[in-house]
Amino acid sequence: MEAGGSREVEARNYLEKHRIMELLNYLTSSLLFFRPEKPRQHLISLLEQLRIARVTAVSFPFLMDHSNIVAMFEMMDTSNKGTITFVQYKEALKALGLYNEDEGLKDDGCGITLDKFRQEVNKRTQEIWSTF
Repeated sequence: MEAGGSREVEARNYLEKHRIMELLNYLTSSLLFFRPEKPRQHLISLLEQLRIARVTAVSFPFLMDHSNIVAMFEMMDTSNKGTITFVQYKEALKALGLYNEDEGLKDDGCGITLDKFRQEVNKRTQEIWSTF
């Protein structure tokens, strides 16, 4: 039983080290967001953009542009207060493949503004792509 547990730990460490789950979450989110007619070609294109970005140090492919981020935020801010709750923020990051439960985000008690939401989505996307 010990050997199986050791292999499981090794596998988990490998996935974490190379941020494979984040990549897969991002690719899946992209498929669900864009719903391309040719999903395999879409994934190949994203991975090729990643390769080019890494080799040439150009910008990486974003799942959502500014207008998409604003639209998502406005859908959550139904009362037009200019903020969303921490729970909404966390769920949105999960939906985009930019958050996992092990992360342990802390709620500071303040609402999340559009600027903070946009910055966090962009920062987390960049972090994911820069590790590959």
